[in-house]
Amino acid sequence: MREDVGEVTTSLHRPTTDSSRSTPVRYESFEWQEQQPPPPNNGVPRSAWTRQHRRLSRWHRPYTFVLVILDILSTLAASSIADAFLEKSRSGFLDKSWLFLQGPELFSFFAYVVLPLGWLLLLWSNGTYDRRYLGLGSEEFKRVVRTSVTVVAAVSLLAFATKTGLSRGTVAAVSLSALLFILFCRVVARQVLHLARARTGHGAHRMVLVGTLPEALEVYTAVTRSPAAGLIPVAIHLTDGFSAARGIETPVPVYAGRDVLSLVREVGADTIAVCGSASAEPGELRRLAWQLEGTGVDLVVAPQLTDIAGPRVHIRPIEGLPLLHVEEPTLSGPGWLTKNLLDRVAAGIGLALISPILAVIALGIRLSDPGPVFFRQTRVGHDGRTFKVWKFRTMYVDAEERKATLEELNESDGMLFKMKHDPRIFAFGQKLRATSLDELPQLINVLKGEMSLVGPRPLPADDGDYLGDVRRRLLVRPGITGLWQVSGRSDLSWDEAVRLDLYYVDNWSLTYDLSILWRTIWVVLKRKGAY
Repeated sequence: MREDVGEVTTSLHRPTTDSSRSTPVRYESFEWQEQQPPPPNNGVPRSAWTRQHRRLSRWHRPYTFVLVILDILSTLAASSIADAFLEKSRSGFLDKSWLFLQGPELFSFFAYVVLPLGWLLLLWSNGTYDRRYLGLGSEEFKRVVRTSVTVVAAVSLLAFATKTGLSRGTVAAVSLSALLFILFCRVVARQVLHLARARTGHGAHRMVLVGTLPEALEVYTAVTRSPAAGLIPVAIHLTDGFSAARGIETPVPVYAGRDVLSLVREVGADTIAVCGSASAEPGELRRLAWQLEGTGVDLVVAPQLTDIAGPRVHIRPIEGLPLLHVEEPTLSGPGWLTKNLLDRVAAGIGLALISPILAVIALGIRLSDPGPVFFRQTRVGHDGRTFKVWKFRTMYVDAEERKATLEELNESDGMLFKMKHDPRIFAFGQKLRATSLDELPQLINVLKGEMSLVGPRPLPADDGDYLGDVRRRLLVRPGITGLWQVSGRSDLSWDEAVRLDLYYVDNWSLTYDLSILWRTIWVVLKRKGAY
């Protein structure tokens, strides 16, 4: 990564194709040329007000501006609703005066000026506009909720200090409605951002991956799984020499022996991602960070520790050495008991509410094909215990006998048998599968404690011995929905489905369950991967 003055390095031919495309490119030829060394950098921090270069990645600036406008409008709407529909909304202000403001004018000043500006200030101080949390993850929403609590505490303290008799119902209504409006607007703004990233690439970071080829390709695969993350690798810079990539097809151009900062400018990137053990020499990564100071280029480090979520990873600096401490997965305790309780309660209430729908579906199955309404199959559950899963029957009664004749048409690369146009499925059953209504009877399994609302995919007992990594899925109860379902369902490969299930097991939380349930609604409506 470092280049000394006067060093002669190798440089690959720059490809004639667009470096941002994902089509494989083979790089074999190279030539000798002398590189101009970068200006010396002593690593002295620069003032933010006298930066030599503005930050190259600036997508967050217009996005943040939109969020500020939406937040102000949300707080104004909350005050307007309370003022219009709550009779006691102005109590505490009618007998007050301040400067030139009397009664109603004083209320309007605080409701439509002070409160929105106070919300904005607290949102900013709580980091809700920090670009690190925008566009992905739940941290942005957690900070918004934390701000709402701070607003209620601040208003209550000011009312107590000034002996103002505010209506507690008004304070609760304004704070709650403002919180809901802000969260709703941010969810909508995030969806628009994700759509822009997926379709046009706007609002994304263009990255140069630095490291060995296997490490760089692993990071490439990880960051390109989700276009919503806004990370677009455009080049790979090898630290182990060009010979390591000779004759290997790569999805983006590969370079070696180049000054990294010059390469970033050449390919139009704004971020450098150091992959795994890219730097074997002590202090190399630190010197790279010094070199990037004031250039406007972001630096991120992608460690070899993969598929571990943030809440389990803690940084513990010891004598300047940042150690990553990885906590064990939380598969017991109060949170786990709460999950089980919520599963049973939700399943019981859900079965009671949708019983008319279940009756209509049962009638439709009877009219479509004579035979049982339900399909019962042995599945593997928690700790390897087997159980009978409940599902609406969507295939003809002789489906199992006909499966042997269709094995060669299997479109799945793993344990499961999948066909997009399976002739064993009758017409009404196809509609049930497309809308996932055939899985509603699994609420019976949830009520009995055999399954959970969210969890790994329940697999048939005769499809494998569940050795190695696959067996780790059995540490938790299988779920009606899960990370596999909201990430592509039947469109996923077997390895990818297993990886997602293992990720869920290792990073489970109640918040994560709620987010998967929310995403399931949209996946079902889009009928993505359902067949």
